[in-house]
Amino acid sequence: MDKERIILGIDPGSTVMGYGLLRVVNRKPELITLGVFDFKKIKDHYLTLQQIFSRTVALIDEYHPDEMALEAPFFGKNVQSMLKLGRAQGVAMAAGLFRELPITEYAPLKIKMAITGNGKAAKEQVADMLRRYLKIPQEQMPKELDATDGLAAALCHFFETNVPKGEKKYNSWKDFAAKNEAKVKTGTKPSDLKE
Repeated sequence: MDKERIILGIDPGSTVMGYGLLRVVNRKPELITLGVFDFKKIKDHYLTLQQIFSRTVALIDEYHPDEMALEAPFFGKNVQSMLKLGRAQGVAMAAGLFRELPITEYAPLKIKMAITGNGKAAKEQVADMLRRYLKIPQEQMPKELDATDGLAAALCHFFETNVPKGEKKYNSWKDFAAKNEAKVKTGTKPSDLKE
């Protein structure tokens, strides 16, 4: 039997930070909680960074995660936005390091690929796949997609670290299908799949 572990996923942001926590028991993830911290009313960027640090530490102290997964900043055209986002991510990382958590970063494309199979999936598609996979009742789904982005980072980390020793890893769905022809049912369209 595998030891229980808790994964904290964070979608860092300088105005809104999303988070999600998963409990993994016997290689099965289940939702603990997810949500956002809204910093829009804080006008001083340095005070926002202080809040990111203190709220991340508070999350760690409340739920005692074993690992932290962060969504890495994507490269945009606005240098000021990139700088603020990088600072927010760095402060969230510092909070994890302050509590001696192992930290892993994942690119947004990698997270979307892990959750939906499509690196260019919309945030709504990611949220819907999380709801289905983790069997979250629709009424418990948050309106803020930053929350599901944080949870997606945690689930991506689970997928990346949950391959038992000796099991094959695959580079893509095409790679899996090529190496497992007997397991793959051909001719199935997405509309044929039931929820």
